[in-house]
Amino acid sequence: MSLLHLAIIAPFLLAVFVPILYKHMKKVHTGWFVLPLPILLFAYFVSFISTTSNKQTVTESFSWISALGIDFTAKVDGLGLLFTLLITGIGALVVLYSIYYLSKDTEKLNTFYVYLLLFMGAMLGVVLSDNLIVLYLFWELTSFSSFLLIGYWYDREKSRYGAQKSMIITVFGGLAMLGGIILLYIMTGTFSITEIIAQSDVILSHPLFVPALLCFLLGAFTKSAQFPFHIWLPDAMEAPTPVSAYLHSATMVKAGIYLVARMSPVFAEHSLWLWLIAGFGLVTLFWGSFSAVKQTDLKSILAFSTVSQLGLIMSLLGIGAAALHFDNIDPALFTVATTAAVFHLINHATFKGSLFMVVGIVDHETGTRDIRKLGGLMNLMPITFTIAIIGAFSMAGLPPFNGFLSKEMFFTGMLSILNMDFNWGILFPVGAWIASVFTFIYSMIIVFKTFTGKYQPEKLEKKPHEAPIGMLISPIILASLVIIFGFFPNILSNSVLEPALQTIMPGFAFDVHIGFWHGFNAELLMTIGVVVVGILLYLTLSKWRSVYGIFPEKLALNRFYDNGLDWMQKGSHSLTNSYMSGSIRNYLAYMFSFIIILLTATLFGKDAFAVNTENVADIGPHEVILASMIAIASVAIMFTKTRITSIILTGTIGYLVSLFFVIFRAPDLALTQLVIETISVSLFLLCFYHLPKKLTDDPVSFKVRNAIIAVGVGAVVTLIALSAHSNKLFDSISQYYIENTYSEAAGGNMVNVILVDFRGFDTMFEITVLGIAALGIYGLIKLRKTGGKKL
Repeated sequence: MSLLHLAIIAPFLLAVFVPILYKHMKKVHTGWFVLPLPILLFAYFVSFISTTSNKQTVTESFSWISALGIDFTAKVDGLGLLFTLLITGIGALVVLYSIYYLSKDTEKLNTFYVYLLLFMGAMLGVVLSDNLIVLYLFWELTSFSSFLLIGYWYDREKSRYGAQKSMIITVFGGLAMLGGIILLYIMTGTFSITEIIAQSDVILSHPLFVPALLCFLLGAFTKSAQFPFHIWLPDAMEAPTPVSAYLHSATMVKAGIYLVARMSPVFAEHSLWLWLIAGFGLVTLFWGSFSAVKQTDLKSILAFSTVSQLGLIMSLLGIGAAALHFDNIDPALFTVATTAAVFHLINHATFKGSLFMVVGIVDHETGTRDIRKLGGLMNLMPITFTIAIIGAFSMAGLPPFNGFLSKEMFFTGMLSILNMDFNWGILFPVGAWIASVFTFIYSMIIVFKTFTGKYQPEKLEKKPHEAPIGMLISPIILASLVIIFGFFPNILSNSVLEPALQTIMPGFAFDVHIGFWHGFNAELLMTIGVVVVGILLYLTLSKWRSVYGIFPEKLALNRFYDNGLDWMQKGSHSLTNSYMSGSIRNYLAYMFSFIIILLTATLFGKDAFAVNTENVADIGPHEVILASMIAIASVAIMFTKTRITSIILTGTIGYLVSLFFVIFRAPDLALTQLVIETISVSLFLLCFYHLPKKLTDDPVSFKVRNAIIAVGVGAVVTLIALSAHSNKLFDSISQYYIENTYSEAAGGNMVNVILVDFRGFDTMFEITVLGIAALGIYGLIKLRKTGGKKL
């Protein structure tokens, strides 16, 4: 295993030791033991910048399931490095922030940091995996770990609801993505992303191309909260603020962005990729910004703003793909959109991370996030206020912050649509401008509704004051990056942006140079319009906010989600009650009937039935007699009137079968059969001693049904046995056991050697399962004796 693989699994390894550290180091906040890891990982990945800047990649691989083509291949290229720096860099700041935000006296820090490390490791696995199956495993682990983080305060109903919602929606998308992965494998015969990209021309002409494309987009849209799957993100705000700052600004919600960027070389040559991503991204941008303005909870505003910003980035990636479709138009018009997407990806992580931390500070120091109760905190919390201005103004796209630069590039990308021969192209820049106006409004709401206006101490749970310096360090660093990347954006151009862009759009030349001033152009006029109209709408907010009441609540997507869940629960409950009668005999009838139908259909549907009498031993008269006696005893069970007779006949069948083992020279199996049969009959007699002596008089139809099922199962098993014997695809393994039982295992009894040596793990796990079952039964008996009280 390489150092690169170790970097991916390091968070998982540390997570194993966190509970031990928490238990034995209670005087020290557990976060101090976790903090060094993301710092070291960040420093390690920074060392790759010189490699990726030279358009080189680092690939390390080791075989995992080679028979299926699944290798754990870790690859560092420009795109992967960008995301690893975000994951580890923001991760380090979030851990530092959480040390001061979460009290070691009242919170279960062991579980919090275990979940956080699981998520960190899963995200690193997603962005560094070159094998799609491995990527999928890490992808679903991000859903699982985020479910645990969102539901960290599991005693709160809203936390449980938000965690469940995020899990259902993102896992649904993940399963769709798995379908896309399988389709790509059918088309290419490989799970390697590098090899799949190399076969992109072949994939494009394949009939499964479009279904694979749609499956991948479902995975990306659900994870990155694109409309209409965005509804999970606002409810995920019930997580602790450090979780929101990490998952919902820099990492998890960016996983879908990463997937689109990573798979663009495969799918972007199809126009459907362009229009779906650009279209859904623009709708998400508008709906998120429009919905954010009506919120009264600061985290809810940030949640919808995150939805909006994710839509912005997604739409830019879609428009950037247009460079592949219009040969008569300068590709630079569209590559600027991809550049803006990658640049805004970084900018969003800085200003949104700082804003989440600001909201956490406000909540921590005042006891509320409701803007109707807040106001006048500017003088009481001047440092927090300053950070909020920097973050919010950058999000609004105002100079001199980094958000202004990427927002101008966003407008440039949207205006590039007008160069296409597309009748509805004007909707893109117009929609982008309107959404930017709402973005400006909610950015102003965050700052001025919280920190200016009338101070209302009577509505606050705590007396507000500035946060401790430890809680301020992380947002100060992020706010500083907002300013640094604003004044000196080109420090990222050659080192981070260009390598990532080369990965997304291989074959295109990128010479990234970002500047503040580009003259009086359409983008500047759009920005001025956003500011002017935004200020007017903000000042008159109370007069037009009633427009949100026009949209009927019953048509809300959340209502459809909730009603859908209720319908599925009621439907599944009704369906289950229809066949869960409480009768074990009925359950066995269901299972055996299913076995008959499934196996018979498979046997004859695949034309697998065959009878080959070659190499079949002669059947002697004594074997015919034994088989006849077993058949007679089996049929007789159905006609018995007492339980004792049924048990004796069942035992008789078992003893007769043991005679077959004797005839076939398997004394160990015969002895085992006799012992088990004796014990079973004895236990049956002990159990049925307490039941009525006579069996219930079942109707004839019930007996006929059972007879048909019994004959059917017997016939199917017989057909399968004959077919298996007649369709041998390889030599019998028995010769291997004969040759190696003594030489390899030093045993004289072949059956014992098979069970203990050749199938040692199988036997061990069987014993383990039986042991667990025995413990469960013992626990149930003890629980019954104590009347359900704690043992």
